[in-house]
Amino acid sequence: MNVSITKIKIGNLSVDYAIPLVAEALGMDDDDSKVKSLADTIHRKTEGNPFFMLMFLRSLYDEKLLQFNFGVMKWTWDEDEVKSKIVTENVASVLVNKMNRLQEETQRMLMVASCLGANFRKSAVMEVMKNIPQVEMRGSMRASMRSASGTAATKGNFSASLLALDLSNACTDQDGSDASYASSIEEFEGEGLCEVDNEECRFMHDQIQSAAFELISPEQRDSFRGRIGSILLQTLSPEELEASLFEVVGLLNCASSNVTDEERVELARMNLKAVIKASENAAFDTAKVYFKEGRDALGSKGWEGDYRTMLDLCIHGANACFVTGDFDSMNALIDEVLSKDIDTKEKYRVSDIKVKSLYSAGKFNESIDAALDFNRQLGLPTPQKKPASTFTIIREFIRVNRLLKNKTAEDIANLPELDDELYEMGQRMNEHLAISIYHVEPTMLPLIIFQLVTTSLKHGLNSSSSSGFAGLGLLLCGPLAKPHEGREMARAAELILEKPGMRSSATYTKFLTQSFCYHWTSPLQDTIEPLLEGYQAGIEIGDNDRACYCLVGRGYNLFYVGRALDSIQKELEATIQVMTQLKQDISKLQIINLLTTVKKLRGIDVEACDKMLDSMLTTAASNGDFSLSSLVNVMKLEVFVCYQEWKEAIDLVQTAGNVRLYHSSTPTSVRYTFLEALTYVKAAQSASGWKKRQMKKCAYKTLHLIRGWAKNGNVNVVHYLYILDAELAVLNGKNNKAKKSFSAAITTSSRNGFLQDRALAHELSSAYFKAQGDAYWGNYHIERSWACYQEWGCIGKVERLL
Repeated sequence: MNVSITKIKIGNLSVDYAIPLVAEALGMDDDDSKVKSLADTIHRKTEGNPFFMLMFLRSLYDEKLLQFNFGVMKWTWDEDEVKSKIVTENVASVLVNKMNRLQEETQRMLMVASCLGANFRKSAVMEVMKNIPQVEMRGSMRASMRSASGTAATKGNFSASLLALDLSNACTDQDGSDASYASSIEEFEGEGLCEVDNEECRFMHDQIQSAAFELISPEQRDSFRGRIGSILLQTLSPEELEASLFEVVGLLNCASSNVTDEERVELARMNLKAVIKASENAAFDTAKVYFKEGRDALGSKGWEGDYRTMLDLCIHGANACFVTGDFDSMNALIDEVLSKDIDTKEKYRVSDIKVKSLYSAGKFNESIDAALDFNRQLGLPTPQKKPASTFTIIREFIRVNRLLKNKTAEDIANLPELDDELYEMGQRMNEHLAISIYHVEPTMLPLIIFQLVTTSLKHGLNSSSSSGFAGLGLLLCGPLAKPHEGREMARAAELILEKPGMRSSATYTKFLTQSFCYHWTSPLQDTIEPLLEGYQAGIEIGDNDRACYCLVGRGYNLFYVGRALDSIQKELEATIQVMTQLKQDISKLQIINLLTTVKKLRGIDVEACDKMLDSMLTTAASNGDFSLSSLVNVMKLEVFVCYQEWKEAIDLVQTAGNVRLYHSSTPTSVRYTFLEALTYVKAAQSASGWKKRQMKKCAYKTLHLIRGWAKNGNVNVVHYLYILDAELAVLNGKNNKAKKSFSAAITTSSRNGFLQDRALAHELSSAYFKAQGDAYWGNYHIERSWACYQEWGCIGKVERLL
């Protein structure tokens, strides 16, 4: 029978709502002065928690301070006695007193349950009860509880043989039975202490669990929990142990001071299992806790005692520290492992973390050096750290193209898996190299991508292969001007991810395909949601760096497609909070750059925004991060063009350097190319003689790139072409072509949703018609431009147009 259950969470009640609760519980009127007084007294003690208010009422009844008077047929109490009782007791003491009145066996079961957590299984409690003799159980109870139950004090003996208990005779001196255990469970359920749902149980409140734990003698608590962990370790099935691994290891750790040297090694291995499981579930703070316990269990001679466990603990501990931003601890662990006289392959995993941590901190050159050095130690082909010539890039591309032999995406995805550990390590390092090289030496990027692809084609696929083929798609879509072939490589990358064991690069591959490949042949709007999915997938597996790359790509694409600036600002501000929490400073700088631009366009703190952009240029220069500096320049150019500040725009274009090189294949490079071409056209319109010819030549050269993209199917640049064609027609005095192109630009940008570019097209149209003496159409277009800028949220521009 299907029953729909609705759960409603409520907070603490105000005194006005506490009065009806007490009145309803007592079946009395809520305007009765005694009810109000009682409710007010209980409310002040419980702060209005409904559960504890009712528990206080129950305790008053249990202690006969609240009684039903059959003579008057209602509840009666002595207000002075009740107030005296409530003043001297708190929630915890009420709970303890309540538990004092339970059967002794019920108390013992609560003791066990309190050690298993807020949620526990009946079978686990009963298994422990069966394997701890009653005399030992009584010995672990508080003296006051023993006195209350009339039990002599006997010290529990839980210190011996923590991980290898002999359970064969465990039940010889205890007289519990399944029936009596079931009766005890019914008792603490009936008393409102626990909620029982078949096998699963949970304490009704964390203070109830705390009160149950208080039943255990303080000096016996650690050994008692350790004994419970030992019993569960030996009695649970492998599947049950895996499901309860954290709880069992946590219990064992409580008694770690009582274990033998041999048991310390086993305890460390159990903690290692917990570290690995926590990391697999992206619970890296939890992983750090178990790492520390495992390391402490091995002690100062851990490397000599159990080298393999110590190495694995340090590796997983370093990774957990990296993900959680504890870089000092991470570096200490990395240095410790690298200082050991062990094989290079054994050092791979910490070297992997070291390379990632360096580029995450913006130390791109150091990251490149570390990765190249490790590959050299492995004896793998390693390029020199220097700019790659065009000849070298073309030569290597020809070699890769021969290996591909017209393979389809399906052919590539069906290649065998890589089974050579050496090459697998090299592939991972090359994946990291690609990220750092993109920022500081992008001419080397094709060589690293070609190595990734070549190794995959020759030796088989691994998780890094997907990013390699996505990278090849990047090169084909952008520099090599073969977007349809590039899209096929991107599709191959996604098919590789569908194979077992390949998901570790899923977030990075999603970032590459959506930010560098698909926008060349599909609407840019189609990348927005997949990039958010990439972020979410990265967070789930602890790939925080690449997850934040997806957020950066999403933020800029939202801006380029013309989303409302106020909504973009809200998302960027939330994104910065996330990146601050994740300690992703490089990605955060890129988002701050975009947010600063959005604020400038909205007319918010313009002077402060200018200072911020200049400061970011200084930071980028100090880090050698040409990717960031060129990104700042793109955003500055965006503002200059929006505000029609053409002199500032041409000065920036002529000094910004090769922006397309540092943002190859991205929507940013496409956007910059359009802004650059428009700037050259406007400079030519206001120049004369040699200067005019030079600007016009630069404009046509840049325009040629955009025409090629449109010819290859880039739907996102069609309105760019119409705007540029219109302005070139103005420059060349071709009035009919100018009118037709302006009209087409407005129509196309409107149809494709590029709101800011529709506003720009209207504004440029207005300037053209006014220059022709056509006031009607000039005014019409400026009014439409104003409306579009207003809708976009570009308040700074709106104010200038008024």
